[in-house]
Amino acid sequence: MKKIPFSPPDITENEINAVVEVLKSGWITTGPKTAEFEEKIAQYCECNKAVTVSSATAGMELVLKAFDIKPGDEVITTPYTYTATASVIVHRGIKPKFVDVKEGSFVIDMEKLADAITPKTKAIFTVDFAGVPVDYDKIREILKSKNREDIIYVSDSAHSFGAKYKGKRVGSQADFHVFSFHAVKNLTTAEGGAVTFDKDFGREDLKKEFKITSLHGQSKDALSKMKAGAWKYDVITDGCKCNMTDINSAIGVEQLKRYDKMLERREEIFNIYNEALKDKEWSILPFEKDSEKQTSYHLYPLRIKGFNEEQRNKVIQVLAEKDIATNVHFIPLPLLTVYKNLGYRMEDYPNAYKQYINEISLPVYSKLELEDAKYVVEEFIKAVEEII
Repeated sequence: MKKIPFSPPDITENEINAVVEVLKSGWITTGPKTAEFEEKIAQYCECNKAVTVSSATAGMELVLKAFDIKPGDEVITTPYTYTATASVIVHRGIKPKFVDVKEGSFVIDMEKLADAITPKTKAIFTVDFAGVPVDYDKIREILKSKNREDIIYVSDSAHSFGAKYKGKRVGSQADFHVFSFHAVKNLTTAEGGAVTFDKDFGREDLKKEFKITSLHGQSKDALSKMKAGAWKYDVITDGCKCNMTDINSAIGVEQLKRYDKMLERREEIFNIYNEALKDKEWSILPFEKDSEKQTSYHLYPLRIKGFNEEQRNKVIQVLAEKDIATNVHFIPLPLLTVYKNLGYRMEDYPNAYKQYINEISLPVYSKLELEDAKYVVEEFIKAVEEII
């Protein structure tokens, strides 16, 4: 019986050799390779600027800090996401304002979002769930209709690197897009992330500001500071320590060279799953693409019509016994202890709960053989139909 993991990294000799080259170079922290990676990200995402960081979480925190969003301010987001989207808001001393997803969708309900905006609202975080872009222009329309274009619009695009919105790659549609390059993401740097954006919002150089804040608020980066005689520096803000290293960046540069091919394989796996499941009355297929949006094929979030949590969990267990790893995305935040303790109740977000109870994510990764994808979906169908 073959073992099928859920999402192993796709690492080749190219990435290994690039890391070795950096290790031998004598410069392993943030330096020239990171600068190269940032430039290539900006080119790929068709945006003006990119800043790499140690994680997407750190990237979201940098944005909140840069705009001095603090206790008393209001930040709106969705309860259907990973904790990072909300925990960065909590770190600023703010209780996130959750808006439920639209019924039958994994994406924030636009009408409820519009109603949730108040004079205290300073930022909105939407989530590109599974790699599917939200309707960015619709968010813009809402902000304009409310005469609140001062609100900072952040897209948690952790899943959507390489996705497309109206023919253009994700990365410049919101005020800020924050990507994740964690080990399970489509493109990985082991750990890491990036913030992409187009304008400086009245700042002299927002990219420089982000870079300084990511390195303790130090006025000189490590490479400049280490030059002979250039030891003196200042600390100009209470910064974080979340810079990306050249080791991580070397992996990212190599991944980006073959990233489109990696996306093609993910799409092929989607097609295999869709073909096998499209005629099953019990299957609710995940979004793939239409005339305006195309996913990055990060997750295959299938829903099983009529199933409850217990039945869904049984399918996961049956597949696990056959060494096929699946997952659930996500446990809605109000079900988690930290958010319960903040006073959130799952009953207040019924649509999010309905999405969760029958969702199961099948494995999608660029190293998965197509024959193995066929095996996965065949075994999945057997497991479901034994329970129905």
